[in-house]
Amino acid sequence: MTLFTDVFVFTHKECVISSLIPTQQDLWFLPLGGTGEIGMNMNLYGHDGQWLMVDCGVSFNEPLTPNDLHTSEIVCADPTFITEQKERLAGIVITHAHEDHVGALPFLWRRFKCPVYTTAFTAEVLRRKLVQVGLTDQVPIIEVEENEIKKIGVFNVKWLALTHSVPEPFAMTIDTPVGRIFHTGDWKIDNKPILGDGFSPTTFQKLAKENMLAMVCDSTNALKSGYSDSETDCYRGLLKTIEDEKNRVVVGCFSSNVARLVGLGRVAKETGRYLALIGRSLTNMVSAARATGHWPDDLPIIDAAHLGYLPREEVLAVVTGSQGEPRATLNRLAADTCFDLSLEADDLVIFSAMRIPGNENAIDRLAAQFKSRKIRTLQAHETDNTIHVSGHPCRGELGDLYQWTQPEIAIPVHGEPKHLDANADVAKKNHVPCQLVGRNGDLYQLAPTIGVRRQQVKVGRIALLR
Repeated sequence: MTLFTDVFVFTHKECVISSLIPTQQDLWFLPLGGTGEIGMNMNLYGHDGQWLMVDCGVSFNEPLTPNDLHTSEIVCADPTFITEQKERLAGIVITHAHEDHVGALPFLWRRFKCPVYTTAFTAEVLRRKLVQVGLTDQVPIIEVEENEIKKIGVFNVKWLALTHSVPEPFAMTIDTPVGRIFHTGDWKIDNKPILGDGFSPTTFQKLAKENMLAMVCDSTNALKSGYSDSETDCYRGLLKTIEDEKNRVVVGCFSSNVARLVGLGRVAKETGRYLALIGRSLTNMVSAARATGHWPDDLPIIDAAHLGYLPREEVLAVVTGSQGEPRATLNRLAADTCFDLSLEADDLVIFSAMRIPGNENAIDRLAAQFKSRKIRTLQAHETDNTIHVSGHPCRGELGDLYQWTQPEIAIPVHGEPKHLDANADVAKKNHVPCQLVGRNGDLYQLAPTIGVRRQQVKVGRIALLR
């Protein structure tokens, strides 16, 4: 078992890649974003003169270069490499509707002009985004279902359902004549999800019989031992936290976490509160969930403008800005400049979201601003109640999936370097023969030889909104 890092190892006679156009014998993986960092995922698979893009996401309030003190509000991976040969781009596959996987596509599609493949909920979210950038009805979106197979150029792609914190999250197998790849997308093992069916090990145990060449896998929680908690555990923890409160409660969370929103809708119903959403991204996401049948009919939502007329003990507001984003609702509430709601001393603000690495200072400053007005705040590390659960797998889950699928090669993605290394360690301990750890811009050659060529493509970030 070998951890490949800085050397390029060939299983056959060494060859030279004269240009970055894959031949009929080649099977390549090329991350442009999301490998070595969390966010702005953009991945390419190459075979027989064609490329397949998997995900096209953004990050928020990030610098464009490591030493830049200025941050841009919305950034994405630089797509120059693939736009310069867009005639070879067979299609774009979006695994799910989180911003770090779909958020850049509306801004970049004019550079690609190829079909987009995704499931019904993600398609609904994407269409709403396309309207905002003037691309109404211009992008060919092909909706797919569980276990469906689509031929996208030279790639045969099959969609496999799993569990995450958004409706219809899907992994996929990408099949070519020279090898089959399993791309996990974002996932966790949730046996009691708020939305959809529980995780099905059988689906992935069957992959072991399909000679899986490589597994390209989410690394976000690879440093954490054990298993992630269920979204149902989070609902129960939030209910326990809120049920005895006598004042207003505000919950900050990611707008795309529809399962969390449904859980909070249940909490509101069971505690005699009215649920309201403040933030356009939240209302858009719930609207998409309604349109695709993912929002329960018995969970009403009131207009945020009505919050000011309610007694304090009847208010449950869900808002954006859990990462300390300067223009989001939580910051406006802290500054008392939110049009729909004002908070008073002893109201409670709950942060029901992970602290994304790099955002800790912004979150702490925001909490301090609330506390200066005697408004209480509560973060996950400050309570024994489960008020947030991750949508990503811990080491126990990673080990299970490696054992079930039995790939020849593990390719950790979706994480900072320490997360990638930890994922590779789990793969090695679970008897995956080869682990390839790299960064954005590295060319992973999976066939006919196995290895990584460092920094074969110039990568970086571009600002979509400054």
